[in-house]
Amino acid sequence: MATLPSTEPAQAVVRAATADERQVLEAFLDFLRAMVVRKAQGLSEHDVRRRHVPSSTTLAGLVRHLTVVERNWFGRVLTQDEALAAPTEEDAERSFAVGDDDTIESLIAAYEQACAESRRIAARFPLDHEVPHEEIAALSLRWIYVHMIEETARHAGHADILRELTDGATGSVV
Repeated sequence: MATLPSTEPAQAVVRAATADERQVLEAFLDFLRAMVVRKAQGLSEHDVRRRHVPSSTTLAGLVRHLTVVERNWFGRVLTQDEALAAPTEEDAERSFAVGDDDTIESLIAAYEQACAESRRIAARFPLDHEVPHEEIAALSLRWIYVHMIEETARHAGHADILRELTDGATGSVV
């Protein structure tokens, strides 16, 4: 079994150990974002599309789904962009689907671009900034960060298992 090398985002989490709340939230979210990407890198197009579980979850699909999630919570909810419709359950299911023309390189690039845009958007608001939400009366940027950490961590765990099933690579920072 291979263990992949550590990455810079892990060190950012350590450096944030005594930082302010926002720096801690950002460091952990960036760490998890990087881990999802790392789990999908270095594999063939076939391998990132392999289904190891009964659901349609794949490494490529996880990257695509998290791209949609970033755009939804930061691009739609936080900015209150009315041009973007609230996702349905069907939209959530479709967000894991990978097109024939998608490559893992293009999916990762889109995810990294969505994450960079999320960072730019979030930087405009204080943690206490509140926005209305269609299911929750109001929520803060702080809540969005915590939710994104939870969602990205859950899917990073899925990616960890899928990667291990694919080629045996393991590690908490890969």
